[in-house]
Order: sequence, then C-alpha cells, then structure tokens
Amino acid sequence: MSAMDFIIGGLAGAGATIFTNPMDVVKTRLQLQGELRSRKEQPRQYRGLFHGLYVIAKADGVLALQKGLTPAVVFGFCMNSVRLGTYHVAEVQGWTQSNGSVNVQKSAFWAGASGFMSGLAANPMSVVKTRLQAAAHPSVAVGRQHMYNGTIDALMKIYKTEGFRGFFAGVHASCIRLAIGSSAQLTTFSIAKETLLSHGISTNSRLCLAFLASALSGAVVSAVICPFDVVSVRLYNQGAASKGDQLYKGVFDCLKKILKTEGVYGLYKGFGPLYLRIAPHTTLSLVIWDMLNVTFEKKR
Repeated sequence: MSAMDFIIGGLAGAGATIFTNPMDVVKTRLQLQGELRSRKEQPRQYRGLFHGLYVIAKADGVLALQKGLTPAVVFGFCMNSVRLGTYHVAEVQGWTQSNGSVNVQKSAFWAGASGFMSGLAANPMSVVKTRLQAAAHPSVAVGRQHMYNGTIDALMKIYKTEGFRGFFAGVHASCIRLAIGSSAQLTTFSIAKETLLSHGISTNSRLCLAFLASALSGAVVSAVICPFDVVSVRLYNQGAASKGDQLYKGVFDCLKKILKTEGVYGLYKGFGPLYLRIAPHTTLSLVIWDMLNVTFEKKR
C-alpha cells in the first residue's frame, strides 16, 4: 500500500470535476425544483439541461455555471482519493480476483466498501457544494437559499448555525449512493476492461481501453444512483433542524415523501444532467486514474 495510490485517485477525481461541474449545477437546480409538490403544481424555472444552462447564465452570469467549483474539486479529491485509492489497493493485493480473473462479488464488495468510506470523508464538502450551487437570483431560485460568500464563509456559517453535525447532513444517503455507485462503477469498469481485452479490443492502447471501459461504466452508474442522488441533494440543502423547518427526517422519510407528492418522476429529476455529468466524469476520472497508475507503476 502506498500513499501515492490515494493521491492518484484524488487527482483523477479533482481533474474530472473541473469539466463536469456545470452539469452538476444544473442537476442540483432540477432536483430542488418543485420540492414536495405534485408534478402539475411544480414551477418550471428550468425545463431541462440546455434550458437550465441558458437560464442560469442569463440570470446569474456565465460564471454561475461553475458555482461551488472549489468545494466540488476538494470533494472530488477527497472522495476519489479514498474510493479509487482503496479499490486500487484491493486490486493490487488480488482481493478482487479469483483464479486470476475479476470476481464480480469480491469486486462489488470492495468497490462498495470504498464508496461508503469515501462518502464519510467527502460529505462536508458535498454539503457546501450543493448549497453554493443552489444559491441563485430570486427569479430562478429553487429550494432553500443559503447565503454564503464562498467556501470558507459557508464552512464557518454551517458550523455556527448547525454545529459539527451540519457537515454530515445527508451522510447516510450519500454513503448509500456512493456505495451503490462505486460498486456499479468500479466493478463494471474492471469487468469491461477484462472483456474488451479478451476479445482483442484495444490491446495496444491502454488509453483507448480505459476510455471504452469507463464509458460503459458511466451508463450503468447513472441508472442506479439517481434516486439516492436526489435524496442526498434534498438533505444537504434543507439546513438546520434547530430552525424547526426541516422537510425530511432522514433518507427513508425523504424517499417516502418524494414518492407520495412527486411520484417516481421526483426520484429521477435531473437524470439527464446527472448522466451527462457522471458519464464524462466517470470517463475522465477513470481514464486519468488508469493512466496515472500506469505511469507510476513504470517509475517504480
């Protein structure tokens, strides 16, 4: 085990975040839009991905599409350093294999475990990121609005008003989401690479191999984590319990209320930008991760 395993994972996640953050901003707004209202009663400030990009740029300026970038990059580094670093150690030690090939159950276990741990490590930055991304001009504001002047101010105000617990709002939903997502992502990535190689595809190009495998992985991840992603965003954004206006008591209460008032549609809000964020983010982070691991291994 080497500290470099975790640094490589962190750099991969942080690098990918810079390119995918605008999708995350739109996704957050769509998931907060029409909170606990029936589909017929929901306002439609944002009518999808491209309309969302246009409305945000028009109302808040083009730079608003990179709202929350600083905590997003830190979140990407913290989450992926733990998630990809732990999983790479498991791969190198042979804990994800049986008889020399990838074992689905073992791979899924270590991917899920690494995702769960990464949720704990990165949750404070995820709370800050979500609240900064949700803050908008009154004409296009959705969800609860938190007025922070940047990352440091947000950290200070959250601690002052909500205490240390405020940094771990929605942590249960986040850990479930990342455990499921990581299990799907890293398992399908490993299996896809192995399958492509066994069919003689991209045998001479590690970059192309990583790109194809991660593209397939991203599609699977998007399909399985969207409901928990919606729940996480709602819990991150609702604020302090001391103010007595919390909408949700926890993960299952949130799921129940969304299903009751918004239907299944509510659990898949923002699916378009979620997919268009996760697919390239998965591709970029896993390609960078794979390439950095190859480079580092050559220098050993």
